[in-house]
Amino acid sequence: MTVHFIGAGPGAPDLITVRGLRLIERCPVCLYAGSLVPRAIVDAAPRGARVVDTSALTLDEIIAEIAAAHAQGLDIARVHSGDPSLYGATAEQMRRLDALAIPFDVTPGVPAFAAAAAALGRELTLPGVAQSVILTRTATRASAMPDGEDLDRLAAIGATLAIHLSIANLARVVRACLPHYGADCPAIVAYRISWPDEQLICGTLGDIRDKTKRAGITRTALILIGPALAGGGSDSRLYAADHHHVMRPRRRRHEPKPASSR
Repeated sequence: MTVHFIGAGPGAPDLITVRGLRLIERCPVCLYAGSLVPRAIVDAAPRGARVVDTSALTLDEIIAEIAAAHAQGLDIARVHSGDPSLYGATAEQMRRLDALAIPFDVTPGVPAFAAAAAALGRELTLPGVAQSVILTRTATRASAMPDGEDLDRLAAIGATLAIHLSIANLARVVRACLPHYGADCPAIVAYRISWPDEQLICGTLGDIRDKTKRAGITRTALILIGPALAGGGSDSRLYAADHHHVMRPRRRRHEPKPASSR
């Protein structure tokens, strides 16, 4: 018996990995975060499976469901939105399972920041512009931020920021980032990315708050900030004709080009 923590991706049912889908298809018990995981994904569970929406359950109640299935020797698909490694509240469940000697594994999923970049048609790391992406959030009632991870300090780096779970703190986000990026820096609010009602609010640090307020977005949104979002930048050296590496070694003079394979 194994508990399979599965990243369901950002929302679109066809953005789950093949491995994750196959696990759901064969597990007789499926626990899923119904507030963020579409029912269409867990509809792949086998006929007669016990399918439980855990969005209204406490941690103790979730673990009780898992322990009951474990006692019967039943594999469990524990389905979370996005990727389980990011803001998924999976660590606390894993600690409980370790204490109960219940085995588990993890299947990664497509994170929201990657899905947002795809929807925008943007690369978050551009040569000469930004080569780092910082995944962070702001303090809320549910979780405080550790010392040293305040947004003002992170924004000073100048990297591309992917700020999760913070749309209610957008005014605070803008205030922290303005001194480091400037009012003209691109800022994007990605609401329910890959869902049918997806919205991309594109603006700058100077106007993103007003645009988001007019759109009525107050939850389930990711904030992206950074100059890389404007596109542009210089070409990388990866495909430059004079850049040689093990897969494209330097040719000797008069040496013919290798024939293309078919």
